[in-house]
Amino acid sequence: MTGLGAAAMRQQADTEEAASEAKGDVAERRLTISVVMPAYRAEHLLPKVLAPLMAMQAAGEVDEVIVVDDRSPDGTAGLARQMGAGVLTTPVNGGPGAARNLAAEHARGDILWFVDSDVIAWPGGPATIRRAFADPRIQAVFGSYDTTPEGQPWFSRYKNLMHRYYHQRARDTATTFWAGCGAVRADTFRQIGGFDVDTYKVPSIEDIELGERIVRAGGLIRVEPELQAKHLKVWTIRNAIFTDIFRRALPWSRLMINRGGLVDELNVGRAERLRAGVAGLLLCSLPFALFLSGAWMVTLGLLALAALLNWPLLRFMNANGGPLFALRAFLYHQLYYVYSAGAYSWCLFEFHVLGVKNRLHVP
Repeated sequence: MTGLGAAAMRQQADTEEAASEAKGDVAERRLTISVVMPAYRAEHLLPKVLAPLMAMQAAGEVDEVIVVDDRSPDGTAGLARQMGAGVLTTPVNGGPGAARNLAAEHARGDILWFVDSDVIAWPGGPATIRRAFADPRIQAVFGSYDTTPEGQPWFSRYKNLMHRYYHQRARDTATTFWAGCGAVRADTFRQIGGFDVDTYKVPSIEDIELGERIVRAGGLIRVEPELQAKHLKVWTIRNAIFTDIFRRALPWSRLMINRGGLVDELNVGRAERLRAGVAGLLLCSLPFALFLSGAWMVTLGLLALAALLNWPLLRFMNANGGPLFALRAFLYHQLYYVYSAGAYSWCLFEFHVLGVKNRLHVP
């Protein structure tokens, strides 16, 4: 081998070694995390929800905590400052999506970790987030509520536990995002334009739509079972039905129809559609069971089929509230299936028969 050839080989080896070291430095570099909490009238909640995040910052687990006060009439901003958080104030009351967008303009972290102001993040969240983002393909990650929601009325517990049920049983990846306790790469968030607060002027599915754009841009969204939080919200049946229909089912149905149809995940998967169909038949059978002799046998058969299809749900609710709680949750959930499927059916009629296209805005 000539001296020139040997020198060239040594130079190539040195170059490859330097490249390998550079890759190692990037891989080992600790991702920085900015916690973003939109807040409105949250003064009474901050002692519970902000304290754990400030402890994470003090321990060096997160790099900054930003509370965005959405023009609260109470002392939300003052208390957040007193507790040590960085505080921003929106120019006008624009909802949590606008508040999160404002924080993203100022945040220094590689990762934006969104935590709602009625959510207590579990310890270990930052480590879980960093593990997820160690995969460069992952552009966002979200978790779920825990099994001990704050609200004790049975219905409130049911609503919060249903959220956990769907998220914990989900596949590893999703085409949607959840901003209650979810994180996004800051560069990705800014590149795709953040939350669409022009279309979704009130809190609704702005996080779901954000996830859909992340996936369309080629990113992966991970569902992380270990990323958990406690929800402090107390639901009422009236509030839940309004939210489920007008802030979730209708806008999400319109988004899916405009984007090509239903996705097979979370609470709109194929198995859920089957359960919704049986719930609809069960509801339709009730008048016949009351007035036609022998029709009650059909109703009982449909009820038994619904129970069989929802057996995992019944077991989950029983484990977290007992048999009576599980029965209540199961029966209400049949109603949930009916009005959710009804909302989707209406949107199909609206789109294909009435010719109403691209109706995505939430009034």
